[in-house]
Amino acid sequence: MIKQSNLIKLVLAGVLAASLTACGSGNNGGNNANSGGETDAGKNNAATTNNGGTNAPAEEPKKENVTITFQNIYPDPTDPKNGMLKKIVADYEKANPHVKIELDSLNTDQQKLKLKTQAASKEVPDITIVNPAAQMQPFVEANLFAPLNDMVEQNGLKDTFQEGILDWYTFDNNLYALPDGNNIGLVYYNKELFEQGGVKVPTTFEEMVDVVKALKAKGIQPMAIGEKDSWTGSFLFMNVLLRTNGPGFLKDVAAGTKTFEDPAFVEAVEAFQNLVQAGAFQEGATSFDYNAGENLFKTGKAAMYYMGSWATGGIETSSVNGKVGVFKFPTVGGKGNPNEFMLAPGSAFAISANSKHLQETKDFLNYFMLNFPKEAFAVKGAVGLAQKVEGDFKAAGYSDMAMEVLGLFKEVQGGDLSFDNTMNPGTSQGHLTSIQNLFVQKKDSAEVAKEHQAAFESNK
Repeated sequence: MIKQSNLIKLVLAGVLAASLTACGSGNNGGNNANSGGETDAGKNNAATTNNGGTNAPAEEPKKENVTITFQNIYPDPTDPKNGMLKKIVADYEKANPHVKIELDSLNTDQQKLKLKTQAASKEVPDITIVNPAAQMQPFVEANLFAPLNDMVEQNGLKDTFQEGILDWYTFDNNLYALPDGNNIGLVYYNKELFEQGGVKVPTTFEEMVDVVKALKAKGIQPMAIGEKDSWTGSFLFMNVLLRTNGPGFLKDVAAGTKTFEDPAFVEAVEAFQNLVQAGAFQEGATSFDYNAGENLFKTGKAAMYYMGSWATGGIETSSVNGKVGVFKFPTVGGKGNPNEFMLAPGSAFAISANSKHLQETKDFLNYFMLNFPKEAFAVKGAVGLAQKVEGDFKAAGYSDMAMEVLGLFKEVQGGDLSFDNTMNPGTSQGHLTSIQNLFVQKKDSAEVAKEHQAAFESNK
């Protein structure tokens, strides 16, 4: 795991300016001798002597058919990454007709649950999705993933990634997954709905609560969330905690220098509940998954949406494109630095250590990642990638909102990782359940803090 100072540098390195560093365009789309094609050595050996005593090329042996299972979290057809995924897969299958890529597209929480079941029976898909640091550590310790050190050295793949980003997916000097993103948390808002509601962008959390009340009074849904996937509420809550405490609260709890009953945590719970109780979120928020919640905003049915900057591409290609702006999460009770963000090194692609087609799977993932930045850029999904991107965003038609998001990357002065990327799985599950319950009923904030401390103590 990398130090906080290096993490800040990492996010700053992710700033994608109008003209950006090349990401290996000389790889010609990532095709190489190991990407389903035969090596020169293999061709040279394929010769026989005919009856005339001269060498003539023999018919190349037919390659064995291979099926690679590819579990992913791009199920939403309105998300540009969904189309990008299918294009890369189709291109690879066309160039390598003996290879079939079988997609298993799930939303985030569905995928996490399915992977846990698969891991328990050691039947992990050839390629699956993991999250960095604490979330992927148990899988690594169970020897479920194949090291990718050798793969990333092919064709300069390692050099396509932002400096330091791969550290979050590395254990004991072995790299086990390749990330798709490097993002920050922010608030998207619909300018038309703000105007209709007669409200302005809030600069404090208290003003945000007032904006919620004003919008609701005008019959406008204030905020959207997909809290069936419980990490969404946690991600927002942690930004409140980042303001009341500053960075490093969970690190201090793990070190024993603070507990969850600390006043900063209780204050964060109380502030978060004020937002919920003001009617910020849609009715039945815990029955909306991530995609359904986000689609409320993308179809103009909600005025605000707090999410990681990875949401930019989907919003940009939706019906509200041109109507959306962004703002930093505000101070809470006069506390906090708005230039400290929730930092989100992305979900990542890992390969099963027990894959029946390990080399073929590595060949495909190598091709996929070499083509990822180019194809993401083409579908306007390249804001907040873990890899360097070649291209002029403005000239390519990226929206003013996207350029605004890119500008926010330049202002990052630090921040925190999400709860479940920091704490162990048992404590994280206790936290996710506790915060999700706040969308259903108001609770005493001190009791919520005690719930968290009990979960931490029982999962040490």
